Order: sequence, then structure tokens, then C-alpha cells
Amino acid sequence: MAEAAYKQGTPGGPVPRRWRHRAAVALVLSPLLAGALPATAPAAAERVVPRQPPLADATGSRSAEIALTEISPLTPGADGTLTVRGTVTNRSRTTIGDAEVGLRTGPRLTTRSSIDGITGEKQYAPGSDGTEVTGEDTAVALPALAPGATRPFTLAVPVEDLNLDDSGVYQLGVTLAGETQDTPYEQILGIERTPLPWQKSPADTRTKVTALWPLISSPHLTARTESDEQQTPIFRNEALIDEISPGGRLHQLVTTGAGLPVTWVIDPDLLASVHAMTQPYRVETPDGPVSGTGQEVASAWLDQLQEAVEDEEVVAVPFADPDIAALAHRGRGVSGALGHLQPATEVAASTIESILHTTPSTDYAWPVQGALDPAIVSVATSAGARHVITRSDSLRETGGLTYTPNAARPIGGGITAVSADARLSTLFEGDLTRADHTTAAVQQFLAHTLSVTEQNPAKQRHLLLAPQRMPTASQTQTMATALEALTEDSGWADVVPLSETVTAEPDSRANRQVPEAAAYPEELREQELPTTAFEAMRETQTTLRNFAVILSREDRVVTPFGNAIRREMSTSWRGRAAEATAYRDSVQEHLVSLTDQVGLVDKSRITLSGRSATIPVTVQNNLVQEVDGLKLRLTSGRRIGLEIDDEIKPVVVEGGHSQSITFDTTAKANGRTSLTAQLYTEDNKPYGEPMTFQVDVTEITSTVLLVIAGGVLLVVLAGVRMYTQRKRRGPQPDPDAPLVTPEAEDPAEAEDDPEPDDDAPSARPGAGASPESSGTKSAAPDDTRAESGESPGPGEKVDC
Repeated sequence: MAEAAYKQGTPGGPVPRRWRHRAAVALVLSPLLAGALPATAPAAAERVVPRQPPLADATGSRSAEIALTEISPLTPGADGTLTVRGTVTNRSRTTIGDAEVGLRTGPRLTTRSSIDGITGEKQYAPGSDGTEVTGEDTAVALPALAPGATRPFTLAVPVEDLNLDDSGVYQLGVTLAGETQDTPYEQILGIERTPLPWQKSPADTRTKVTALWPLISSPHLTARTESDEQQTPIFRNEALIDEISPGGRLHQLVTTGAGLPVTWVIDPDLLASVHAMTQPYRVETPDGPVSGTGQEVASAWLDQLQEAVEDEEVVAVPFADPDIAALAHRGRGVSGALGHLQPATEVAASTIESILHTTPSTDYAWPVQGALDPAIVSVATSAGARHVITRSDSLRETGGLTYTPNAARPIGGGITAVSADARLSTLFEGDLTRADHTTAAVQQFLAHTLSVTEQNPAKQRHLLLAPQRMPTASQTQTMATALEALTEDSGWADVVPLSETVTAEPDSRANRQVPEAAAYPEELREQELPTTAFEAMRETQTTLRNFAVILSREDRVVTPFGNAIRREMSTSWRGRAAEATAYRDSVQEHLVSLTDQVGLVDKSRITLSGRSATIPVTVQNNLVQEVDGLKLRLTSGRRIGLEIDDEIKPVVVEGGHSQSITFDTTAKANGRTSLTAQLYTEDNKPYGEPMTFQVDVTEITSTVLLVIAGGVLLVVLAGVRMYTQRKRRGPQPDPDAPLVTPEAEDPAEAEDDPEPDDDAPSARPGAGASPESSGTKSAAPDDTRAESGESPGPGEKVDC
């Protein structure tokens, strides 16, 4: 016997071969029988499935590795048949011959710790590994196994042959017996153990299990939108299509969860992103945004989700699933960081209501892996949540309980902690694409739930299963398989909504003390967003706030950027520090690029001549909407050089236009003056960078004015003198008038004239001959008298 061989100190021992003739027949017929196996069990004749190279130290009962790929039914009945399928791989460096796969019924596992313990140990232990299951067809022979070779097997054993006794969880062992070249005698060369739930009759008091079904993803939308009226969204990539398409992670969650009584935990940002994909959208590429192609897939996924959550309980995490622990540890000291939680909670409710047409609960906070400390509880409840989902490996039991307590318990301040069962919650992690891993997880889940029921059969238990936030498609399918078996086949547990578990009577001895900060897992702390990340968010929020006040339609900017800031603190950034930084930088850079669309147009040096002038300053608005919340202030660097009459002017600029604002100035002195133009918001905060330009002032001085005034006076005086002289001379004779001769004079007039004055000048030349030239005395009378008051006659010359 194998047990006897171990007792004698040999590395292995003979195994009793019952019905050797049947084994020989099985050896011959195994290639034929293998063809009739289901697809999950490939043909055994010569098929070799490579797994890993042989191990030099694989000897004794570790020589062969056994993987259990299927156990059915998961909860066997007394009159049924238990079918076990799997594979055997030779891990030694020698061929295994005369091989036979059989079952061993082990002891009843009365504690949850004992259930955990059977899966890790691969060494065969005589006695504790129970007795060999005997009976017809309870073992199957295999062909020789070369080093590294893998063979499938199928065992179908009547349940009555297992010799199970009272209800509970039993250890079931699958062994490979055979011999090697080094040990040419029969011995146990490999063993795999699994828990087997067994219940004779349904329990009078069933355990209530709540399963959270998380629909959470990483951020997919950017802060950018197109400038059209619809604000067409722009996605980071098309990764979301893969998740919601058939076979994708999110598609699997919806289709498998639709038939289960689970509690849906949904990130509203995911819903908003998929809903945006149902309309035209754009996707970032290295060559610029291109049109997205996921409209049909997105619409189909949302339709399926709406149907799945109908009449089911839905819990909404705050928008974008903010990292509560990181906020508590790294962001709490950054002003404004905690202020994002309340708006994120409000947006969560309205988003789910508008898309899924159901009212979610926003009364829950779910920190990463349920890890708690006082700061996390404080931050988690700051936005109004009254329930915190934790986990039993954080809120550990210290009261010496011999049973698993109810999940809910008060922790002070009107807050209820809902402690998820750590064993159940971590079962569905890791690589579950392998059938043997899937089988192990399902068997462990059923075994633990039955064990909880058997701990205190008369006491009602309420358990919580809180899996990881973003389970893979294979992990989702494994959870669904376990929950279906629990719901449909078990007689010891039911699946109920979260609200029922939360309101269950708490155990008086259950731990209600929140762990100290030092107890928070260091590995989780290292994954948190750094303080600099929250400082960057604050900078973006400040920029957004200052930008929004100048916009006539601020919702076109505040909504996409507000949501983007919330995405920056998403839990999904854990372990992706570089991506998180890149996302934050892209949001800030795009926001700054928008603020730069409103600004001052640079001016070159200008020259002012004169005492006063008007200076224009141009404000450019390249946005598509009007800005009307700005003021423009122009200040002079030299108050005594150039005075600005009204330094502040309101600014209103239509979208896509510029506006020149004029300022009246007065020159006080010559020279160069620096003028600075600065935009301000209505609350007197500077907007954008100031613009400084030079002004050369060339004012006219008082000395120059005196010189000009003197010149003008001289011109006036000269004009007065000329006028006076002209007036004294009288009118000048007309050169075209006929000359007056003596013969033409009137005799009577001549007689009346007095005697001529000898001193009087003679008549002008041409009027007659002079006495000297003619030799006679002129007969013409002299009408010009110096003393007379009469005006000179025409044609006379007046000397002044």
C-alpha cells in the first residue's frame, strides 16, 4: 500500500491496483475514448500540451502536476455522479509508466483556514489525504508520460462511493500513481486537492451574500471638444470600443450580470463616455483628430445595460471614481482638492438617471481594496456618504469570534462600515483564463460560503463580495459561474442586494475600530497620486475659474474641463503614474491654449505730438463665443510725462473678432514713456500677460511759443504801417486815363485859381514841357497845395 511505503521511509509506495484487467483495457482504449470527451478535454492518445520545462528537482509526489479543469456538478447530490476532468503533466526528467489517476476522500474541513490550506501544498501526506475511493470505474489508466508530456483524464465516480458523511466541506484529492525508472515500484507521483461542498439537505437558515458588480473603467475622454455647436467630444483613443464590443471586458460584465441578482456599482464617467460615442465623435491620433466609428457598438451596449439594471439595485461612485485614499493622504492639504467630491457625487446621480433612467444610490464610498484609516473615513464621508465599503483584511476581527460576523457594523459618527469578506473578494483575481484556475476559484467560493453557514447554522449571516474594480472578461465569467451555482444549486446561501446586507443587525462583538494610519498597506500608499498631482489640479481649477468669468457661455468650457479635472484624480491611475501625468498636462495645456485666444495685440513704439492724443489698444478674441467680463487698464510708467484721463475701460468682444479700446492722454513733458496695458476680470484678477509699449512724447515748449508769437506780431505791425502809408498817399492815378491839356481847361475855372506857388513842384513829366526845356512859363494851373485840406486829384503822386 502507498501509505505503508511512506511509513517505511521510502520516497513512494505501491498503490493497490483493483481490477487490473479493466485498467489494461482502459490503457488500450484510451485513444478511442479520448475522442468522445468534450472540447474541454482534448484527445489523450499522443497529444502533448507544452506548459513549462521539466524540473530537475521534481521527484517523489511532486513528479507530476495535476490540474483540475472541471468538476461537475459543483454541488453534487447524494444520488448523482461526480465528474472530474483535468490534465497530468510529467515534471520529472524520467518517464512515468504504469500511470493511473484516482480519487481520495479527505477529511471534513471544519474551518475556513483549513479550506485555504489544502490548495497550496503539493506534497502527498499519508493519512491526512484520506482514503482512496474504491468502486467500479473510480480510476483511469494513462499511457506512459515522457518528461514534459501532458495527458488529459476524466473520472466519473458515483457520489455514494465518496463516503461523505455530514453536511460540510470535504477535501477531495486527485492522485497520479505510477512508477519511474529511478523508483520502479508503484507510488504516488502527484496530487491535487480541492474543497468539495456537500450538503445532505438545505439549510434552515441560509447565508445572505451580496455581490458587487463593478462597471468601472479608466478615463477615455479628453478635455478637448470641437468648436461646433454640439461640442463634438474628442477621445484619447478607441480602446473603449474594445471593452464594450462582444468579448470585451465591459461587454462580458453586462451580458453575464444581466441574469444575476447582483448590485451594480457604476462609474458615471463610463456611462457618459459610452453615451458620447453614440453620437458623432472624434479620436486623437498623431496626425490629428479623426472621426470615431463606435456608434453602433456603443448604442447596443447601452441598450443591454439599461435592460440589465432594470429593477436592480444600482450604486453610483462619484464621477470618474476619485481615489479617496490618495485624496486623504496626499491631497487633503491642497486647498480645493476635497471640494471636487461633492460636485462629483451630484453629477454621478444626474448622469445615471438621464442615461439609464434609474435612480442610483450615492450613499456609498469605496476606497481602494477597502483599506481604511481615520483620514480615509473622514474624506470618504465629506461628500455625504454614510456607508464605507471596507474589507475584512483591513477591518480585522479582534474579538475572538468563532464565526464570520455580518458585514455591516457602525464605526461612529453615524457612519456604517460594510466589510467585504477578503477571502471571497480576492478569489477572482489573477489569471483566470486557465480552466484549472477557474475551477479552483469556483470551488473555493462555494466551500467558503458553505463553511460560513455551517459555523453557526442557527445564526443568519450577511456577507459581501467586493471584487477588484476592473475585473477581466475571464474573471467576470468565473464570478458569474460561482454566483449561478450559489443561486441555483446550493441549499445554503442566497444572493441579495446591498441594501439588505447594510441594514442587517450588526454583531455586537464585531470589530468597529477603524485601523490607525500606520496600518495602511505600504504597497497601496506607494501607488497613490503624489501631492504635486493635486497641486497641478488646483492650478488647472484656478485657471478654469478665472477663464469662466469672462465667457458669455461658460458651460461650454466649465463642463468638459470640470469633468477632466475629476478624471485626473481617478482611482484607475494607480500603477500608471506616467499616463496620469501626461493626462494632467494635456488638460492644463489645452485650457491655457484657450485662455490665450483672448488677449492684447502687441503694439510697436508710437510718437505723440502735441499736448493731447488718443491711444488705441486692441483686444483680440479668437474664441467662438463672446467675452464680456473683462476690463482693460492702461497705466503710464511716468505720471508726470503722460497722463491717462480714464485708465480702466470695459471690454466686450464678439467671438472671432477684435476690438480697439481708446484712451485719451495728456502730455506733460517730453521724452519716452512706457505704457502698460493689462486685462482684468470683474473681480480684479489679472487676465493674461501685460503688454508694454513705448511712447515718444514731443510736446511744444514755451520758448518756441514766444518766438512764434513775436514773429506774428512783427508781421501784424508791418501790415499796419503799409496800410497807413497807403491811406496818406490817397488813390493812385489810373495809368490808362487820358492826360489833361491846357486847352481843355475851362477859362472860368482858370480865372478863379490863385496865383501859382513858385515853390510848388512842377507837373509830372509827360503832362507838358518844363519851363527849362520850353523856355516859357507853364500856363497850366497847379491844383496841388500842401496846405489845402483837399485830396489830391487823380493821377497825382503823393510823397510821404
